[in-house]
Amino acid sequence: MIRYNGINHLAMVTGDMTATIRFWRDLLEMRLVAGLGRPGYRHYFFEISPNDMISFFEWSDARPIPERDHGVPVKGPVAFDHLSIGVDTDDDLWTLKEKLEAADIWVSEVIDHGFIHSIYSFDPNNIPIEFSAPVASVNLRQKPQMRDKEPLPAAREGADPQAGHWPERPQPTPPDQRTMYPGEGTLFVVPPHKE
Repeated sequence: MIRYNGINHLAMVTGDMTATIRFWRDLLEMRLVAGLGRPGYRHYFFEISPNDMISFFEWSDARPIPERDHGVPVKGPVAFDHLSIGVDTDDDLWTLKEKLEAADIWVSEVIDHGFIHSIYSFDPNNIPIEFSAPVASVNLRQKPQMRDKEPLPAAREGADPQAGHWPERPQPTPPDQRTMYPGEGTLFVVPPHKE
């Protein structure tokens, strides 16, 4: 089985990298750990946790998306609702709520969802963000639960991956036949130039 270790990065878009840095690094306290760029293009990465990052492409003609409340159904093409970032404790939620309010940024009240406690807000690009703290007595990762009153047949099969729905993996590619092509980030493996 494949072993996943988190979200390497979510790639978002901004038209204002300065405002994005001020929000994600300076207000939310997420380290700016990498930056790529050239005229007309930037791609910056912020560390959410040791395994997870969020990145932003800066495109000069990009504008903030229309503000839309978290979890409200929409019609037409859509692929994204909101981003939920985990924090360790309720104290972390209250700290974030207080920081956002002090910065005059809208933030919801603390909501008890039973298995998590959450607050909701928006970044400068109007990306809907949720911050969630676990409820120790309800660990859905350790004890998955299906509470849908009419679950889909596929969901009734359980939490674990089910065989037989996709073709089996072919023979593994031998190591001497695996080719990797250079991408933009190969700049990070050479020493940066001195200014």
